[in-house]
Amino acid sequence: MALPVRQQATYWAIAAAVVMVVLWKLGNVILPFVLAGAIAYVLDPIADRLERLGLSRVMSVVVITAVALLVFVLIILLVIPTLIRQTTGLIDMAPTLFGQLQAWLTEKFPQVMVEGNPVRQQLIAIGQAIQSKGGDLFNGLLSSALSIINIAVLLVVVPVVAFYLLLDWDRMVAEVDDLLPRDHAPMIRQLAAEIDRTLSSFIRGQGTVCLVMGTYYAVSLMVAGLNFGLVIGSVAGLITFIPYVGALVGGTLAIGLAVFQFWGNNTMIAVVVGIFAFGQFMEGNIVTPRLVGKSVGLHPVWLIFALSVFGALFGFVGLLVAVPFSAMLGVIARFALGHYKEGRLYRGLEDQP
Repeated sequence: MALPVRQQATYWAIAAAVVMVVLWKLGNVILPFVLAGAIAYVLDPIADRLERLGLSRVMSVVVITAVALLVFVLIILLVIPTLIRQTTGLIDMAPTLFGQLQAWLTEKFPQVMVEGNPVRQQLIAIGQAIQSKGGDLFNGLLSSALSIINIAVLLVVVPVVAFYLLLDWDRMVAEVDDLLPRDHAPMIRQLAAEIDRTLSSFIRGQGTVCLVMGTYYAVSLMVAGLNFGLVIGSVAGLITFIPYVGALVGGTLAIGLAVFQFWGNNTMIAVVVGIFAFGQFMEGNIVTPRLVGKSVGLHPVWLIFALSVFGALFGFVGLLVAVPFSAMLGVIARFALGHYKEGRLYRGLEDQP
């Protein structure tokens, strides 16, 4: 006989509260395990495919680990130093760009830049703030990141934990399935399968889209000769998972820099505009439909809200778990809504004899 609904709700609410308290209290401690779990989840389908090709689970994980470490080392050696150098250069150059913008506005719109005009005062204030705080902000972000994700965690703990989680992933899933309440196991499996489909579409699919588009923007802008092209392309690719925001932010930065760098050379400015226009076409019509599908069940507003709330409550760990939690809550909300519409509270007595 199943437990009463109220008692079941109480138990599930207690479990959810315990999870939230653990995230809040032990955020930095469990960070490497959250990262490792995310890595294992993303790579598990590749390991399963290698097993179907004839490799053992151990050999599949070893091959994946070797390739991942090689890619990681190449990124550290080739990309990260350039990215940091360009980011620092962009921050240092920001006051000069604002000065050029002020001079251009003075030339084109002299009535706007007269002494005492609010636009002029605001531009001066922004330029001074960036000059005085930009370097401190970058150094603070870097030092904070290093304090949360130190070198030992990145190079030792996360790969080791991810290796063992990936090795035992199928067994762990089977053991969790064995612990499900027997009365509710079919329903929980159905919800878990839908959550997995949503996460697979979003994290694996959209993550690949971010990587593809970030690489395209970064390489294209660098080939076009735009200063700080790697930084702008990386930013545009990183936030591509929010529809139109990545291209809007990256395009605004790139076109703004192109106007100052290629002033008078309309051809190069048009090239930068064309890079983002073609990128949007490719993302919307080719990359996203093939890698993600038509719908993943995660609305952009819901994603932004989840990232804001979880980031504010749980810090960096909250940002990592925001998407899985929002996907899970979205699936559960749709499930509850479906049951509500089938129930007497919604239908009333219309189906009653």
